[in-house]
Amino acid sequence: MTNTAAQLLNIAPAAQIPAPDFNRLFSERARAIQSSAIREILKVTERPEVISFAGGLPAPATFPVEELRASIDRVLAANGREALQYSTTEGYAPLREWIAARVSTLQAPVSPDEVLMVSGSQQGLDLLAKALLDPGDTVLVETPTYLGALQAFSLFSPKFVSIASDEDGLLPDALTDSMRGAKFLYCLPNFQNPTGRLLSEARRYRLAERARELDVLILEDDPYGALSYDGETPPSIRSLAPERTVYMGSFSKVLAPGLRLGYVIAPLALRSKLVQAKQATDLHTATLSQMAVHDVIKDGFLDTHIPTIRKLYREQCNAMLAALAHHMPEGVRWNTPRGGMFLWAELPRGMDASVILNRAVELNVAFVPGAPFYAANPVIESLRLAFVTVPPPRIEEGVERLAGVIRARL
Repeated sequence: MTNTAAQLLNIAPAAQIPAPDFNRLFSERARAIQSSAIREILKVTERPEVISFAGGLPAPATFPVEELRASIDRVLAANGREALQYSTTEGYAPLREWIAARVSTLQAPVSPDEVLMVSGSQQGLDLLAKALLDPGDTVLVETPTYLGALQAFSLFSPKFVSIASDEDGLLPDALTDSMRGAKFLYCLPNFQNPTGRLLSEARRYRLAERARELDVLILEDDPYGALSYDGETPPSIRSLAPERTVYMGSFSKVLAPGLRLGYVIAPLALRSKLVQAKQATDLHTATLSQMAVHDVIKDGFLDTHIPTIRKLYREQCNAMLAALAHHMPEGVRWNTPRGGMFLWAELPRGMDASVILNRAVELNVAFVPGAPFYAANPVIESLRLAFVTVPPPRIEEGVERLAGVIRARL
């Protein structure tokens, strides 16, 4: 509409028309949403001078850019119209077949019909929460646990119950009879985010046993399992209790996160409900991404590509461990991961990691305080250090600065 027409109709300029009161319009669910502590910290790390141990980002050097470019070209040349068209909610059938074969074990085979492709495993968490949770339902989580899961589940107002954990992961015998009736237990058994812990094999068997005794569903989130530095991990929980385990995987850490491609493997009764929830969310995951990824991996590419990621991450981890041992003052403790992208540290008792962060940022070093990873009773002394995107000389420099901040606070 022209300005003259607006004047004739006595319409005020848009800048003078008051907007609706969105605070009044927001749903109770929207009012409860809070920003991710990690995402807020990442705004600081965009500055090139900042040495960031904060973001849980894969190393860009591991992204197979040329292979993906060639695959996209092949897919568009051979099946361009199909790749650019709407597709089935369940996902690209050849890719689901590949995943089923990859995850299957003799004790717990996987059917392609149990596989649902999702737009990153974070969407899998969201769909599972939509399908399973009512307000007040009990959700069992590790101590600490993945912040993104707490955010996804919190939208549906569950009651979180933290399961005691130690350096070898959660303690299965901390699952007591009082937890019978919980909707599910959420866990990351392999190189957990945030701690980097690996759940021991004995505990996996015991966890499967306790879940059966208490009739509890297990959500097994496994984005990091392929990143074992020695190439070995204990059997998946799904392989031990397939009838009550939902398994989530992702291509973000072994190919590239920008693809936004993950998968959920669930018993058929649950998978059908997840399909319905996904239809109401985004119809289906991007067809081109699915077809291109299948083209890349179908002939064994990951079997040669993943070892290069493991080697790089092992070297980065060793550099971080060496720098911590050299620079950190007495009283700071940390673990030694056997895979993945993170390690967990604790400051001397009573020292608040968020206070240390504020001073560290002034010296252009960033990390993530551990408190947001706790569903209850946060440990303020804890922090997560991500090391895979920082070259060893910068790791040394960043740890030295961080150690100086901690030493000054002692």
